[in-house]
Amino acid sequence: MATQAIQQDDAQIKPTGPLSADQLDRLTRRLAEKAEHYDRSGEFPRASFDYLASEGLIGLTVPRELGGRGAGLVEAIRVLGAVAKGDPSTALILFMTYHYHATPTRARTWPQEIYERLARDAVAGRGLIGGLRVEPELGTPVRGGLPATIARRTADGWALTGTKIYSTGSTGLDWFSVWAKTDEAEPRVGNFLVRSDSAGIDIEPAWDHLGMRATVSHAVHFTDTPTPLDHAVDIRLPAQWATGAGDPGLAIWNALAISTIYDGVARAARDWLRAYLNDRVPTNLGASLATLPRVQEKFGEIEALLQVNRTLIRDAAARHEAGDPPSAIEVNNIKYLATANAIRAVEIGLELTGNPGISRKNPLERHYRDVLCSRIHSPQTDTILIAAGRAALGN
Repeated sequence: MATQAIQQDDAQIKPTGPLSADQLDRLTRRLAEKAEHYDRSGEFPRASFDYLASEGLIGLTVPRELGGRGAGLVEAIRVLGAVAKGDPSTALILFMTYHYHATPTRARTWPQEIYERLARDAVAGRGLIGGLRVEPELGTPVRGGLPATIARRTADGWALTGTKIYSTGSTGLDWFSVWAKTDEAEPRVGNFLVRSDSAGIDIEPAWDHLGMRATVSHAVHFTDTPTPLDHAVDIRLPAQWATGAGDPGLAIWNALAISTIYDGVARAARDWLRAYLNDRVPTNLGASLATLPRVQEKFGEIEALLQVNRTLIRDAAARHEAGDPPSAIEVNNIKYLATANAIRAVEIGLELTGNPGISRKNPLERHYRDVLCSRIHSPQTDTILIAAGRAALGN
């Protein structure tokens, strides 16, 4: 991703240390300026990522020794929340790059040269990476099964053939991490790094969804797409994946980041609603809607829902950094509750506004479409609640 210089009237975010509340608010406002445009066009939010790159925020979680900020989960959650409040599609794409650089085991298990190249690219404002896992027949691999995408050995490395759907960030990523199986007698399964400008890649503009439209989660087709031998960065026998080999921190990052992104949507909706309720003065009332007890009660419900979200997310992130990480069941329960709370908070806004709330000229309509997409992310509600129930019942 080419980084262009961006002129700013206000002070730039400094490349070291945690961001202040004012800096996060400025980040939100800047990204919000383009959110409606990208929602309507369904394009990759290029200007938003150019801005993030100019502020040194693509490499937020890259280790300090490689030039990054070395941010942990607590700071990453703060930044993702601010980004999501401005444009959640940008936040979801950004999260994938944060996720890849936030896991120490990745740097230890990937070929060092490859990992460091991606890390330094991120610091320079490039190197966006995303995982391509879902397939038309298989669905999401979280629910089991082997991918149909094949990695075939060649004289120079690997050649990948197959189709991935719901490929978040597709047209704007620099790297794809493709979930595929080898053509060996005993197939291995795992992640193959592929440059997005490699031969044999065709991106089909299939993403035309209700919300999160700027994630450009299109279908990506691979036809004998080449990648070097050492770009099979993490491939294992299926049984090794089934036994949970890997970093348990991945589930924590995923659950809390998804929770944070959709909580950010609800907070943007809350802020718009507050302004609307204070500004709207019906002639028969002679005062703003915000003066009505019923409105105050419902707005208080929104505040309570968002307070619970913030407490749950921040506590779990702090525990993770303190070396007392919550279990996968705990963080997935947080994801279930936080996303449900976010949806409910935006729904209350629709109840209070009526027709204006679902008018496309007002952002509340977009926030509602976006927040509903929280339901599609793995693990989904049935998986979360069955696991929680089984554990509590001793099964």
